[in-house]
Amino acid sequence: MGFINGSASFVRFSVEGELPENPLDFIADRVIAFSFRDIDDTYDEYSIGWVSVLNMFDSQFQYASYAAGDYITITLRVDERKVSPAILKKFVQKEEERVKLEKQVPKLGRAQKVEIKERIRTELMRKAIPIPVIYDLCWSLSESTLYFFSTNKKAHAVLEDFFKESFGLLLRQQIPYVVGEQLLDEDGLDRLARINPDVLV
Repeated sequence: MGFINGSASFVRFSVEGELPENPLDFIADRVIAFSFRDIDDTYDEYSIGWVSVLNMFDSQFQYASYAAGDYITITLRVDERKVSPAILKKFVQKEEERVKLEKQVPKLGRAQKVEIKERIRTELMRKAIPIPVIYDLCWSLSESTLYFFSTNKKAHAVLEDFFKESFGLLLRQQIPYVVGEQLLDEDGLDRLARINPDVLV
Protein backbone atom coordinates (compact mmCIF):
# COMPACT_ATOMS: atom_id res chain seq x y z
CA MET A 1 0.00 0.00 0.00
CA GLY A 2 1.44 3.39 -1.00
CA PHE A 3 2.10 6.45 1.10
CA ILE A 4 -0.81 8.47 -0.35
CA ASN A 5 -3.30 5.98 1.13
CA GLY A 6 -4.82 6.21 4.58
CA SER A 7 -2.31 3.85 6.18
CA ALA A 8 0.95 2.36 5.03
CA SER A 9 3.87 0.18 6.06
CA PHE A 10 7.33 1.32 5.11
CA VAL A 11 11.03 0.61 5.52
CA ARG A 12 13.60 3.39 5.86
CA PHE A 13 16.89 3.37 3.95
CA SER A 14 19.95 5.60 4.06
CA VAL A 15 21.05 6.85 0.63
CA GLU A 16 24.83 6.54 0.41
CA GLY A 17 26.92 8.35 -2.18
CA GLU A 18 27.31 11.87 -3.53
CA LEU A 19 24.87 13.57 -5.87
CA PRO A 20 26.21 15.97 -8.55
CA GLU A 21 26.21 19.75 -8.08
CA ASN A 22 22.74 20.11 -9.61
CA PRO A 23 20.95 17.12 -8.04
CA LEU A 24 17.45 17.87 -9.38
CA ASP A 25 18.69 18.07 -12.98
CA PHE A 26 20.64 14.84 -12.51
CA ILE A 27 17.64 13.06 -10.97
CA ALA A 28 15.35 14.35 -13.74
CA ASP A 29 17.65 12.88 -16.40
CA ARG A 30 17.99 9.55 -14.60
CA VAL A 31 14.29 9.15 -13.82
CA ILE A 32 13.38 9.60 -17.49
CA ALA A 33 16.27 7.42 -18.67
CA PHE A 34 15.07 4.61 -16.39
CA SER A 35 11.33 5.21 -16.73
CA PHE A 36 9.03 2.24 -17.21
CA ARG A 37 8.64 0.74 -20.69
CA ASP A 38 5.35 -1.04 -21.44
CA ILE A 39 5.59 -4.67 -22.64
CA ASP A 40 1.89 -5.30 -23.32
CA ASP A 41 2.47 -5.31 -27.10
CA THR A 42 5.74 -7.25 -27.00
CA TYR A 43 6.84 -10.75 -26.03
CA ASP A 44 9.20 -9.47 -23.33
CA GLU A 45 8.85 -11.28 -20.03
CA TYR A 46 9.98 -8.50 -17.67
CA SER A 47 10.06 -4.72 -17.42
CA ILE A 48 11.02 -2.40 -14.56
CA GLY A 49 11.10 1.39 -14.29
CA TRP A 50 9.90 4.61 -12.65
CA VAL A 51 6.34 5.95 -12.95
CA SER A 52 4.25 8.65 -11.27
CA VAL A 53 2.86 7.90 -7.80
CA LEU A 54 -0.52 9.20 -9.02
CA ASN A 55 -0.75 7.17 -12.22
CA MET A 56 1.16 3.98 -13.00
CA PHE A 57 0.65 4.63 -16.74
CA ASP A 58 2.43 7.99 -16.55
CA SER A 59 6.08 7.05 -17.13
CA GLN A 60 7.02 10.44 -18.62
CA PHE A 61 5.55 12.44 -15.71
CA GLN A 62 3.32 14.52 -17.99
CA TYR A 63 0.49 14.83 -15.46
CA ALA A 64 2.29 15.12 -12.10
CA SER A 65 5.76 16.11 -10.95
CA TYR A 66 7.82 13.77 -8.81
CA ALA A 67 9.70 16.65 -7.13
CA ALA A 68 8.10 18.44 -4.16
CA GLY A 69 10.48 20.78 -2.38
CA ASP A 70 13.27 18.65 -0.97
CA TYR A 71 11.48 15.36 -1.68
CA ILE A 72 11.38 13.01 -4.65
CA THR A 73 8.24 10.86 -4.75
CA ILE A 74 8.13 8.19 -7.42
CA THR A 75 6.82 4.68 -7.93
CA LEU A 76 8.80 1.64 -8.97
CA ARG A 77 6.72 -0.43 -11.38
CA VAL A 78 7.56 -4.03 -12.23
CA ASP A 79 5.64 -5.96 -14.91
CA GLU A 80 6.28 -9.66 -15.34
CA ARG A 81 4.78 -12.36 -17.51
CA LYS A 82 4.29 -15.61 -15.64
CA VAL A 83 3.02 -19.04 -16.56
CA SER A 84 1.65 -21.26 -13.81
CA PRO A 85 3.75 -24.44 -13.39
CA ALA A 86 0.53 -26.49 -13.31
CA ILE A 87 -0.66 -25.01 -16.63
CA LEU A 88 2.76 -25.53 -18.21
CA LYS A 89 2.82 -29.16 -17.06
CA LYS A 90 -0.67 -29.78 -18.43
CA PHE A 91 0.06 -28.43 -21.91
CA VAL A 92 3.49 -30.11 -22.07
CA GLN A 93 1.96 -33.50 -21.27
CA LYS A 94 -0.82 -32.89 -23.79
CA GLU A 95 1.72 -32.06 -26.51
CA GLU A 96 3.88 -35.08 -25.61
CA GLU A 97 0.86 -37.36 -26.01
CA ARG A 98 0.03 -35.78 -29.37
CA VAL A 99 3.62 -36.25 -30.64
CA LYS A 100 3.73 -39.89 -29.44
CA LEU A 101 0.51 -40.67 -31.31
CA GLU A 102 1.72 -38.86 -34.41
CA LYS A 103 5.05 -40.72 -34.45
CA GLN A 104 3.53 -43.94 -33.11
CA VAL A 105 6.18 -44.38 -30.40
CA PRO A 106 5.63 -45.51 -26.78
CA LYS A 107 7.80 -42.76 -25.30
CA LEU A 108 9.85 -39.74 -26.25
CA GLY A 109 13.57 -39.15 -25.82
CA ARG A 110 14.94 -36.56 -23.41
CA ALA A 111 15.89 -34.12 -26.19
CA GLN A 112 12.36 -34.22 -27.61
CA LYS A 113 10.85 -33.61 -24.17
CA VAL A 114 13.10 -30.62 -23.56
CA GLU A 115 12.26 -29.17 -26.99
CA ILE A 116 8.52 -29.61 -26.37
CA LYS A 117 8.70 -28.01 -22.94
CA GLU A 118 10.61 -24.97 -24.21
CA ARG A 119 8.29 -24.55 -27.19
CA ILE A 120 5.14 -24.79 -25.09
CA ARG A 121 6.57 -22.44 -22.47
CA THR A 122 7.35 -19.84 -25.16
CA GLU A 123 3.86 -20.15 -26.66
CA LEU A 124 2.16 -19.78 -23.28
CA MET A 125 4.42 -16.88 -22.30
CA ARG A 126 3.43 -15.00 -25.46
CA LYS A 127 -0.24 -15.35 -24.52
CA ALA A 128 0.29 -14.35 -20.88
CA ILE A 129 -0.69 -10.83 -19.81
CA PRO A 130 2.06 -9.01 -17.86
CA ILE A 131 1.17 -8.67 -14.17
CA PRO A 132 2.00 -5.19 -12.78
CA VAL A 133 3.29 -4.55 -9.24
CA ILE A 134 3.98 -1.06 -7.93
CA TYR A 135 5.99 0.22 -4.96
CA ASP A 136 5.94 3.87 -3.84
CA LEU A 137 8.97 5.62 -2.39
CA CYS A 138 9.75 9.03 -0.92
CA TRP A 139 13.35 10.26 -1.00
CA SER A 140 14.52 13.17 1.18
CA LEU A 141 17.54 14.74 -0.51
CA SER A 142 18.66 16.83 2.48
CA GLU A 143 18.48 13.92 4.94
CA SER A 144 19.75 11.31 2.44
CA THR A 145 16.88 9.10 3.59
CA LEU A 146 14.46 7.05 1.52
CA TYR A 147 11.11 5.65 2.67
CA PHE A 148 10.05 2.56 0.73
CA PHE A 149 6.41 1.60 1.14
CA SER A 150 6.77 -2.17 1.18
CA THR A 151 8.09 -4.60 3.78
CA ASN A 152 8.64 -7.36 1.19
CA LYS A 153 12.27 -8.54 1.28
CA LYS A 154 12.31 -9.49 -2.40
CA ALA A 155 11.02 -6.01 -3.28
CA HIS A 156 13.83 -4.49 -1.18
CA ALA A 157 16.43 -6.39 -3.19
CA VAL A 158 14.84 -5.27 -6.48
CA LEU A 159 14.78 -1.65 -5.27
CA GLU A 160 18.40 -1.67 -4.10
CA ASP A 161 19.66 -3.03 -7.43
CA PHE A 162 17.52 -0.74 -9.61
CA PHE A 163 18.18 2.36 -7.50
CA LYS A 164 21.92 1.81 -7.84
CA GLU A 165 21.55 1.27 -11.60
CA SER A 166 19.40 4.41 -11.95
CA PHE A 167 21.27 6.89 -9.74
CA GLY A 168 24.63 5.28 -8.93
CA LEU A 169 23.77 5.45 -5.20
CA LEU A 170 23.63 2.71 -2.58
CA LEU A 171 20.74 2.03 -0.22
CA ARG A 172 21.37 0.79 3.31
CA GLN A 173 18.42 -0.31 5.43
CA GLN A 174 18.19 1.70 8.64
CA ILE A 175 17.87 -1.00 11.28
CA PRO A 176 18.06 0.27 14.91
CA TYR A 177 21.79 -0.53 15.17
CA VAL A 178 22.59 1.54 12.08
CA VAL A 179 20.44 4.45 13.31
CA GLY A 180 22.29 4.26 16.63
CA GLU A 181 25.62 4.57 14.81
CA GLN A 182 24.40 7.82 13.23
CA LEU A 183 22.94 9.39 16.38
CA LEU A 184 25.34 8.45 19.19
CA ASP A 185 28.47 10.29 20.29
CA GLU A 186 31.86 8.56 20.68
CA ASP A 187 30.99 7.27 24.15
CA GLY A 188 27.69 5.88 22.97
CA LEU A 189 29.28 4.24 19.93
CA ASP A 190 31.77 2.49 22.19
CA ARG A 191 28.93 1.09 24.33
CA LEU A 192 26.97 0.14 21.20
CA ALA A 193 29.95 -1.87 19.90
CA ARG A 194 30.00 -3.91 23.12
CA ILE A 195 26.32 -4.86 23.00
CA ASN A 196 25.68 -8.59 22.58
CA PRO A 197 22.38 -10.23 21.59
CA ASP A 198 20.56 -12.08 24.35
CA VAL A 199 17.85 -14.71 24.37
CA LEU A 200 14.87 -13.96 26.60
CA VAL A 201 12.95 -17.08 27.61
